[in-house]
Amino acid sequence: MARGPVSGYPVSGDPVAGDPVSGDPVSGDPVAGDPVSDDLVTGDPVTGDGAPRDAPPAPLHAPAAPPPPASVDPLAPPLRVAFVGQGVFFRQCALEHPAGGLEPTFIDFRAGVPPEPLLARLHELDPDVVLVFRPEIVPRGLFGSLRALTVGYLTEPLPRDPRNGGVEHSDLKERMWWLEQGDPGNFDRIVSFDPLIADTAADLLPVWCSLPIPVADSLFMDPPPRGDPPRLLFVGRSTEHRERLLAPVKRAYPIVHIGHGLCGERLARFLAEVDVQLNLHNNPYPTFENRVCIALAAGNLVISEPLSPRHELSPGRDYLEAETPEGLLALLDQLAREPESFADVQAAGRLQAERFRASLAYPQLIRDAIADVEAHGSARRRA
Repeated sequence: MARGPVSGYPVSGDPVAGDPVSGDPVSGDPVAGDPVSDDLVTGDPVTGDGAPRDAPPAPLHAPAAPPPPASVDPLAPPLRVAFVGQGVFFRQCALEHPAGGLEPTFIDFRAGVPPEPLLARLHELDPDVVLVFRPEIVPRGLFGSLRALTVGYLTEPLPRDPRNGGVEHSDLKERMWWLEQGDPGNFDRIVSFDPLIADTAADLLPVWCSLPIPVADSLFMDPPPRGDPPRLLFVGRSTEHRERLLAPVKRAYPIVHIGHGLCGERLARFLAEVDVQLNLHNNPYPTFENRVCIALAAGNLVISEPLSPRHELSPGRDYLEAETPEGLLALLDQLAREPESFADVQAAGRLQAERFRASLAYPQLIRDAIADVEAHGSARRRA
């Protein structure tokens, strides 16, 4: 994707809430009691200034190999796949166009809305596979009449065993309550974004495999020419934990802080005009936000709190890591003094992002799920 010039948008130290997408029945705001999927990139398009610089040098190491293309019989009909989820959060995580023998459709659905239109649309489409982001929001027994293979994708952090870095937090307890509402009988297989929550989910929605949430192909771009100073972005709602880390940054540098509401082409245009993205956890517990994958795909330099799991990304090689306000500010101070700093890390991160490309990840995932159900069956199909 080509990058356009920066055009003098305003810069704000306060979070900007986006508007719901026109024509999309889903608001960017959560329903009461529905935890915000804040690990997913959302926002409203504003950005900062900066003069273009030379392109960064080539990376100093080869990235991890992307998943091999799924084997596709050229004579076989394509598999119709329905991706289901709240559009403002999950369209940027889905397959957008036919690839690898899959023909995708996206159906907008969120917690708390009547499920009958979703079921009617699925019967109308008659897909071969249904993949649901946040399977815990699907009402009990809703998918009993579907012939399709059904895959649920767990996208939210959950309490972990202390041996895996688990801590107690009210936010995690709320997300656990939502998981307890899920119906394992709706799904043939469950995928998790985090392998370290598999034990937690085992008695409710048993996890078959774990995979970082993929990134839509339209969000993949070449690393941008650096602004001077580099253009900074943080995406995510304000929390006490985040503001503790952001406060010194906001006092020292122009930074755009986006609340929620940006997706699709607006998101892609905005990502094309920033250089550095910060990734700060919603609350002080370890996790892996998919905004990291999206930022790397967009060619941005990522500065993050420690990630857990890392999904084969290495701090200092593919992204930069900061644990404290002082550490975060020190990295930004270096970028202010030397705008081309860490260009090798930025380029390496972009190459690593190929592992998260939707058109590679989903064909492999879905064909593996089909093969596993054929080989080992499914409790849903035995019911």
